[in-house]
Amino acid sequence: MLLQWILRPCPVFVLALCVLALCVSASEDFDWTKNQRGSFFYGTFPTGFSWGAGSSAYQTEGAWDKDGKGMSIWDVFSHQKGKIFLNDTADHSCEGYYKFKEDIALMKDMKFNHYRFSISWPRILPNGIKNDHINEKGIKYYDNLINTLLDNNITPIVTLYHWDLPQVLEEKYGGWQNVSMVNYFNDFANLCFERFGNRVKYWITFNNPWSSAVEGYETGEHAPGLKLRGTGAYKAAHHMIKAHAKVWHTYDTQWRSKQRGMVGISLSADWGEPVDVTNQRDIEAAERYVQFYLGWFATPVFNGDYPQVMKDYIGRKSAQQGLGTSRLPVFSTQEKSYIKGTCDFLGIGHFTTRYVTQKNYPPGRGSSYFTDRDLAELVDPRWPDPGSEWLYSVPWGFRRMLNFVRSQYGNPMIYVTENGVSEKMRGCTDLCDDWRMQYFKEYINEMLKAVKDGVNVKGYTAWSLLDKFEWDEGYSERFGLYYVDFRNKNKPRYPKASVQYYKRIISSNGFPNQREVESWKRKATETCSSSNQLLAADPLTGHMEMVTEIVVPTVGTLCILLAAVFLMFLLRGRL
Repeated sequence: MLLQWILRPCPVFVLALCVLALCVSASEDFDWTKNQRGSFFYGTFPTGFSWGAGSSAYQTEGAWDKDGKGMSIWDVFSHQKGKIFLNDTADHSCEGYYKFKEDIALMKDMKFNHYRFSISWPRILPNGIKNDHINEKGIKYYDNLINTLLDNNITPIVTLYHWDLPQVLEEKYGGWQNVSMVNYFNDFANLCFERFGNRVKYWITFNNPWSSAVEGYETGEHAPGLKLRGTGAYKAAHHMIKAHAKVWHTYDTQWRSKQRGMVGISLSADWGEPVDVTNQRDIEAAERYVQFYLGWFATPVFNGDYPQVMKDYIGRKSAQQGLGTSRLPVFSTQEKSYIKGTCDFLGIGHFTTRYVTQKNYPPGRGSSYFTDRDLAELVDPRWPDPGSEWLYSVPWGFRRMLNFVRSQYGNPMIYVTENGVSEKMRGCTDLCDDWRMQYFKEYINEMLKAVKDGVNVKGYTAWSLLDKFEWDEGYSERFGLYYVDFRNKNKPRYPKASVQYYKRIISSNGFPNQREVESWKRKATETCSSSNQLLAADPLTGHMEMVTEIVVPTVGTLCILLAAVFLMFLLRGRL
């Protein structure tokens, strides 16, 4: 009888089913019109939330040609005049290769739960190919780094590719333009699993492949500096996505049962907000901005294929340009199945937000990733701007981005792998970085709100532990919690006020109450005066080092030469 009642045409029951279906559908759609920008939220993160900071090999290690390391595309690119601001290179950078124990002591003092770093592919495989040569000195360095972290109860989170492709692979095969990189990268990753996987449980295949693809193969701003407009970025990204999937499957089939680790990917995910949330065209443009940015990589990894909007727009633009096929490569049916679901956790690198509106680019403008999107990016002049032309402080965009990921990809496990703010003040010696403390306070609080919304965020990585080489900006841009004096050959580290501020967030696991939080900035600022005094004395120290190491030996040598000449005259006189 009950079954008959259910199957019987019943307007009320049908209506209830329709309402239920609408509710389910709505829960999966992101609400672009609802932007909660409430007041500061006092509260703490779930027990076990992981706090840390990050770095990358090329930006911090230095020792670019030491102990058997091969050349990377960034070694070659930065040595070309005019590619980097002031022609800086990362040849020495922070000398992290030699100072990792000192840096881990800083992490321990801050009570980090984890440290995110990358393994340099050419330091392990100088020619990029496993069968050619394995550099055991490179293996030993990372062994020592990982072991020292674990000895200090700091979990290593390891990135396999942070932009430093072996130069040999670029020269011989065209780098990420060539599908052969998929197998070469898999061999490198497999070697890392074999040598380090008994201690490393969190692996990130690629850091921000958007930048590698667009800035490396579309605009040429980054290594290898190619300008293959309209095709290069899509082709490179296509091969990176395949490489990520292959590495995930390699770990899943060969190592997971033994090592019990996880493999994810870290994607850049700046937010795009509609200029006018009542205008459907602006909403669609904002969604395109996010889909062409985050979705380009996240949608294949979670769902097996590119976002439909990318396929539609690039396909239509390609047809308008008289091309027989889309400039966006196509995954086969087998590849879609192989790529789908290859993400144990999603790394999110987030820094800023843009307002987005519709803008039509005619086909005659030529093909490029940027014109394919048909949108314009805008900033609000009221947004705080610490000095970097691309990085405005817009905290509410962080919560929006995290909720978008939850709605689009089934609320995956998220680790925030990069979040921070730079200063761009040359010769800066003021360590009282109040803007960075404010940035951390507001952005971490928006992340806390997202956790309260139900977003599955498990950890936060401040970017970055140290000032370091900032790609095409050289050393003119500083993201570090610790100031590095690059003028001094010893590369001393000095704590900025944000060290103490972030340390208090970590020890409190959030923002416990208003009275306590309001005192943090004042107390942190008080600590930076002594660091400023030390840093102010550093030029004198550097001058004394120059006197000791250059002037004194030179004068000594001249004295010896003069004495020898004088002795020769004496001997001649006697003869």
